[in-house]
Amino acid sequence: MRIPFDMNQYLLRWVLCILMLLFIIYCTPSTVSILKRPTPMKAHSRGRNLLDYSTDITLDLWYRTDVQTHTSWGAPIMWEGIFQADLYDQTHRTNRSSVALTVFAVGRYLDAYLGAFLNSSERHFMVGLPVRYYIFTDLPEKVPDLQLGPQRSLEIIRVEGHSRWQDISMARMKTIADTIESVIRHSSTHVFCMDVDQVFTARFGSEALGDLVALLHAYYYNLPKGRYTYDRNPQSSAFMVTGDFYYHAAVFGGSCASVKALAEVCYQGILRDMENGVEALWHDESHLNKYFWLHRPSKVLSPEYCWDPVIGQKSDIRVARLLWAPKNYKELRPNV
Repeated sequence: MRIPFDMNQYLLRWVLCILMLLFIIYCTPSTVSILKRPTPMKAHSRGRNLLDYSTDITLDLWYRTDVQTHTSWGAPIMWEGIFQADLYDQTHRTNRSSVALTVFAVGRYLDAYLGAFLNSSERHFMVGLPVRYYIFTDLPEKVPDLQLGPQRSLEIIRVEGHSRWQDISMARMKTIADTIESVIRHSSTHVFCMDVDQVFTARFGSEALGDLVALLHAYYYNLPKGRYTYDRNPQSSAFMVTGDFYYHAAVFGGSCASVKALAEVCYQGILRDMENGVEALWHDESHLNKYFWLHRPSKVLSPEYCWDPVIGQKSDIRVARLLWAPKNYKELRPNV
């Protein structure tokens, strides 16, 4: 007796067989290891150099499922656990990377913070690479003596003092751009610019180096974009309606060329605002956020790289590498 052919059952069996085969392939150890390999970084709009790409491509972006590990444009967001520190260090030593660290210690900020900043930096910042500190101050004679490690040096540059801390904050962009052009670019491959009222507490290493590096603000990285404090005054050069993240001006860096370009654009925006009788909401930080919106960073540092202990412990902050120092604004900023 001939059994009638049922095309629907035939197709259903084939579909089930294919699904079962795919399930078996997916669950085999070799396939799982392939799927867990880091996603290659997409090319950045500014162009990413080969050194950045060769190291960043090794990142295990899927290791941290509790946080965002890359941006929509393909830049990595650096968190504890996704990078191999030894690999980054070896690569940058082989390529003879060197780092300039600029910091402003003007007025009362010098006595309050500079010693702790420099001493902790010697223990944790870019250890194993050549580092040159650039201390901008109106009180050069008060810069504390520092026992520097091998391949580490310090240069003191006198700057003008200002009666308002806001003016000090905004003036630093021109100083940074001028110093990169005249000095830093001739001796260093990378530059980081940091606020002085911070203390290093753990490794802040070569994994943070890149062509253009931004830092997620500790108070905003988990908030909806509607709560980001961009400058929403249309009269300001820093005006923004929306953006990708809210970045903290306490830490930014990159190649000498990229940081110089950033500082020049921010300073020009500040000058235009001054001419128009406008001051951006958060001063140079507002201009910095505008720049990173128009020129997206090639690497983003998580809040591990600048954390405020006042926030308290959070499960996603596994290593607090740089901490905000306690602030006493009544003494530090008498004109506030």
